[in-house]
Amino acid sequence: MTDIPSLPRTRYLALTSYLMLLTWVVIWHAFISPHKDINFIGITLGWSIPLLLPLLGILKGKPYTHAWANFILMFYFLHSLTILYIDEGERWLGAVELVLTSLSFVANILYARDKGKELGLKLTRLSVVEKQEKARFEEKH
Repeated sequence: MTDIPSLPRTRYLALTSYLMLLTWVVIWHAFISPHKDINFIGITLGWSIPLLLPLLGILKGKPYTHAWANFILMFYFLHSLTILYIDEGERWLGAVELVLTSLSFVANILYARDKGKELGLKLTRLSVVEKQEKARFEEKH
């Protein structure tokens, strides 16, 4: 294993930014701006549950979970951009969500990369994979 000096920092940033986003979503939808026509508990749960799916893996520091959690973060990224564009009254709420989502996204990438290096995980370069596939295809024909 190699020494990755930035690993504790990226781990801390990934964990705290994700937890801050989860906390923000709950505070926003349950307390700051509950929906006037729909039960705020249902809305809060609806917006929180996707963030809870990878939470255990993130708490355990699993790099793969940090990587795929970014797919979930894209919903919150798009939601924040939509709110920024269409809802003048909640624009600042969307801005906070955008900052937290972006921070979490970048931190997850950095942590997954650093932890992957520490564990010795490595993706093969695309050019190498293409050469291997071409060689295998040519062997068959």
